[in-house]
Amino acid sequence: MKWNATLYNDKHSFVAKYGEDVLGWLAPQKDEHILDVGCGTGTLTEKISESEAIVTGIDASPEMIAKARQAYPQITFFIKDATDFSFDKKFDAAFSNATFHWIKYHSKALKCIYDSLKQGGRFVYEMGAKHNVEKIHNAVKKVLIEDGFHDNTEIEINYFSSAAEQALILEDVGFTISNIIQFERPTELIGDDGMKNWIIQFCQPFFKNISEDKFEDILNRSVDLLKQTNYENGKWYADYIRLRIKTIKK
Repeated sequence: MKWNATLYNDKHSFVAKYGEDVLGWLAPQKDEHILDVGCGTGTLTEKISESEAIVTGIDASPEMIAKARQAYPQITFFIKDATDFSFDKKFDAAFSNATFHWIKYHSKALKCIYDSLKQGGRFVYEMGAKHNVEKIHNAVKKVLIEDGFHDNTEIEINYFSSAAEQALILEDVGFTISNIIQFERPTELIGDDGMKNWIIQFCQPFFKNISEDKFEDILNRSVDLLKQTNYENGKWYADYIRLRIKTIKK
């Protein structure tokens, strides 16, 4: 995925807005060293720093990190893969919002985070749960199949885990689960083109090797199809199902 950091900030600011609620589970404290995994453009990294914690942000996307560094030069950001990173220092806590469903190998990422924490350190994160945005993905796939692009529908974009699956991985890595909830959260998208922008930003891999003209046609037909299920009272909604977890390194 090549991330459009400007589109992400301008049209998908709800990601960070809802992430502020997850910060309540983190409860960052003054002078704590905290790692933000998959920090994106740094909006929530900066929110963590407002508690006077010493925060470090990492993300695999150079585009996202460039935007974060530009917006928050007082915070340290690194381009690092969540499944392959290490630091010389240990952190008091780690945080991640809307990142883990983009990671294929959760056990690798969780092991890196586990190793980066002090004993007793906590990790708080939220991700898309099983069946998250299923209606959106199914609509796009239906139109792709109609146009003979069946192979594109086999491309794996996300790994949406159930609470039970995630608990097993966490315990296998060595974490002790403190809190875990799975819940539906239909999420309003911004503007008349909300669904169109969402698909452009988050469904890129489905359109691999498809011409720009064909992409526009498939995109528009997918949006038309989704009006039946994800459009209500003049507003677009993404069918989000979320998984929120607090876990401890003991």
